[in-house]
Amino acid sequence: MGNKMAITKSKAGWLADVQPGGRGSKRYRKTFRIQAEAKVWETWIRAQVNSNSAWSPEKRDMRKLSSLAELWYESHGKELQAGEDTYKRIKALIVEMRDPMASDFDVIMFTKYRAGRIDAGITLSTVNREHAYLRAMFNELIRLGSWKKDNPLKDLRQFKVQENELSYLNSEQILPLLEQLQASSNVHVYLVAKICLSTGARWSEAEGLTLTQVRNGIIQFARTKSGKTRAVPIAENLEQEIHAHHKTHKRSNVLFDYCTGAFKEAIERTKIDLPPGQLTHVLRHTFASHFMINGGNILTLQRVLGHRDLKTTMRYAHLASSHLEAARALNPIAALTVG
Repeated sequence: MGNKMAITKSKAGWLADVQPGGRGSKRYRKTFRIQAEAKVWETWIRAQVNSNSAWSPEKRDMRKLSSLAELWYESHGKELQAGEDTYKRIKALIVEMRDPMASDFDVIMFTKYRAGRIDAGITLSTVNREHAYLRAMFNELIRLGSWKKDNPLKDLRQFKVQENELSYLNSEQILPLLEQLQASSNVHVYLVAKICLSTGARWSEAEGLTLTQVRNGIIQFARTKSGKTRAVPIAENLEQEIHAHHKTHKRSNVLFDYCTGAFKEAIERTKIDLPPGQLTHVLRHTFASHFMINGGNILTLQRVLGHRDLKTTMRYAHLASSHLEAARALNPIAALTVG
């Protein structure tokens, strides 16, 4: 849209209304005694805009926040492992915020939004994830040159969340659970759970395995949360069991059907009490916990689980037998003689 300039007669005199950059740009208004003075001022404003960039400030960004989200998805998000799911979550929170103008979105608007979410009973972890989604979206748009301003959430801190104690199954729970899984009408659930317990795989990784990922005593997990492939050795009898299962239930290259529901039913039948949100993930925690209890190395565990950050794996370090022995031997009174 071109420059908007107008001179109109008013009770106070002649009003010059000038908007050099068009819609969304800075507007200048001034009243003059006679029309000729207004025209001279209008001409002067036009000359300043043409010769001095300071007189032609950047136009307001008229895009909606949803438009930025779509741009992020099309230029970057759809190539990510969980890009489609992340895009759905971003769109949902934008709807909750009533899709503001991109130029109006700021840290105050988001803090009001997340306060409302918390009042509605949404967990701090979920609110932190929403914060991370939007912050990452703006960072990527800045990198692509599609957002010229600062990231509006760059200085906003996330809430500190108290880490819940990780729940894992002991040997007295694992055997009855495997028995219930083996007795299930779902022919896939037992072996999927067994793979999780043997490799520390996430349920979705084990459930989505194909035959070509299992060979030479190794399972290659390709569709992982981090997007990186990792290889985990397995026992010969487990590999044979997987191939035998495929031979019995031939499904092209696919090994298993969806079986999360069957796992939940088996947990309920064994009366195992699990924290909220730790249904199938308890198997991954169980692998990691027993790995450390039995003398495993924390760096090896990091590679097996596929954690990017060692801090994530360190949650299991306190279970190491060497860690417990150190507490006995290295405490401040261990070397003292107590009468």
